[in-house]
Amino acid sequence: MSATDKTTMVTAQSSEATNLRWPSVNPSSSSQGTLLSVTGLTKSYHKGQVSIRVLQGVDLSIRAGEVAAIVGQSGSGKSTLLHLLGTLDKPDTGTIHFDGQRVDNLPSHACDTLRNRSIGMIFQFYHLLPELTLLENVLSPLMIQESAWAYWRNRQLHTERATELLEMIGLSHRIKHRPSELSGGEMQRAAIARSLIAQPRVLLADEPTGNLDQQTGSEILNILRTLNDRENLTIVMVTHDHAIARQADRVVQLVEGRVREIDSCAA
Repeated sequence: MSATDKTTMVTAQSSEATNLRWPSVNPSSSSQGTLLSVTGLTKSYHKGQVSIRVLQGVDLSIRAGEVAAIVGQSGSGKSTLLHLLGTLDKPDTGTIHFDGQRVDNLPSHACDTLRNRSIGMIFQFYHLLPELTLLENVLSPLMIQESAWAYWRNRQLHTERATELLEMIGLSHRIKHRPSELSGGEMQRAAIARSLIAQPRVLLADEPTGNLDQQTGSEILNILRTLNDRENLTIVMVTHDHAIARQADRVVQLVEGRVREIDSCAA
């Protein structure tokens, strides 16, 4: 029996964050020290005999609890940098550290575990599984993280946590719907809930409002800011929109694969 069959339909929609049961924070993450850092990062892609160098020596540090926006024109290396931070790809040279541990040289299975447990990711195109309900999509990282027996044993707690997340983002009335029945804004909200179910230390967002209208995009940004304010969640987002970037604590500008400018912004 699926997790959905065990869940009562929740019909009240809420646009305000509720008090989620987050675990106690590791002391190293509760400080405002560096959580993510890269040094001398380079990355090239190859098309036949042509080598295209995307990143050309990036140095960057992200503090715990910070909201950082990475901006730059198309081809400047924004998404490439975000994917390297999320261990979805490996740099050609340079190092990446997460909470003091070097992670760019980890084997694939260790990178998978790190992403599943400590790094939440949301993408411009949502990547929801079409055959699963909204609730099942949100629960899917835990289904991957745990053994079948452990997941079944903890299914009630997991379902409660997923339901709380869906209430927080205003989708409790859509809990049994599939992605094809959702709007773009609802799918992006669902992707945020899915990225948070494993209670990550950092959230990486690649153009989280890129496919949304201005009002819906503002709602998504408000959700992210609420998570940062209430839970001290570290957020790194890529955007081409400087108006969106100005809502971050800090703006990192990439020009031709290099960090050219770091601006402090009002929170």
